[in-house]
Amino acid sequence: MSIEIGGHVDDPIAAAHADGFPIAQTFLGDPQAWKGHAVPHPGGAAGLKADAEAAGVGLFIHAPYVINVATTNNRIRIPSRQILAKQVKLATEVGARGVIVHGGHVNNGDDPQVGFDNWRKAIEGLDLTVPIFIENTAGGANAMARQLERIARLWDTIADAKGIENVGFCLDTCHAHAGGLDPDGLVDAIKGITGRIDLVHLNDSRDAAGSGADRHAVLGAGECEADYLVSVVREAGAPVILETPTADVSHADQIAWLRARL
Repeated sequence: MSIEIGGHVDDPIAAAHADGFPIAQTFLGDPQAWKGHAVPHPGGAAGLKADAEAAGVGLFIHAPYVINVATTNNRIRIPSRQILAKQVKLATEVGARGVIVHGGHVNNGDDPQVGFDNWRKAIEGLDLTVPIFIENTAGGANAMARQLERIARLWDTIADAKGIENVGFCLDTCHAHAGGLDPDGLVDAIKGITGRIDLVHLNDSRDAAGSGADRHAVLGAGECEADYLVSVVREAGAPVILETPTADVSHADQIAWLRARL
């Protein structure tokens, strides 16, 4: 199958040269920080864009983990919107294909509809010069994008938002497994809700199905069935990014494992 496969890396240009990645995902700044987000590349955003084009690597940007535009907490929601807007701006400057952002959550006891409405407001407040891809999450009792029912409610709420044509979906296989989603027919179920899967985060899981634990494992070495991982790639028909550990098995070797099964 002709599917673009790459990895999440610190230096996408080095990965393109060393491993032949046609695509790569990276952070623009500390993913756990509220401040200091910038392009850590010689020549800044223009330098990264030029070097990526020369290396023939397509870029995806993962927004910081601290972002939660759904929350009812103003002190988190407002800066989350500001950071996401800056990430979109930086992603545009580096020529990225999209920005991946977690679905977030509201507090236990909060009405989840408030979180869905906050997502709609956030989308309408963004200048989406590149698409954002909302990613399903592994845990949280009041998460916006863990269960299929919540993803459906989210998409129903944002369906008429200004800019919705530039909002897509990122399916994370570890998160789906840990979140307790049924692997059988998962891609069809997601597409039936969102109409699209724009990117796959292909990750095995350290923990059992339904654990709620977001702990990635090397492909073929975790608790996910190999057939499940391969079927998601085959059926989604979207670019694939590995966010798996590489201390013992490189991304290149894990991609070879995947391609042999495709």
